[in-house]
Amino acid sequence: MPSTTQDLTLERDTINKWIAATNTHDTAAYLDFFSSDGVLDDPSVGHIYNGPSEIADYFESYFIGYNTRTRLVSIEPHAGYLHVEVDFTGDFPGGQTGGIFDITLDEDQKFQRVRADLT
Repeated sequence: MPSTTQDLTLERDTINKWIAATNTHDTAAYLDFFSSDGVLDDPSVGHIYNGPSEIADYFESYFIGYNTRTRLVSIEPHAGYLHVEVDFTGDFPGGQTGGIFDITLDEDQKFQRVRADLT
């Protein structure tokens, strides 16, 4: 994980751009952040999504389908991954909830593995 301040700045910039892309509800822009063999594991929906096609299904169902907007709360570097805390609002029951993403980046700053959950 981040070995220098420059690395951490780049990773934070990547996360901020990803959240901005998420809020456009543009599936292609969202998928651009994932590696070609990326995995998204979301225990809150009980499914692991493998590769671009399945990750696109997840995004279209839970972000576009519920008109979800994501606000960054915090980013914390951990050994081997970034812990990202967010706030979601949208057209889902309750209209607001917290969430987390534990994101493992590859050497190209692409998302190799994302564990998503609601808080």
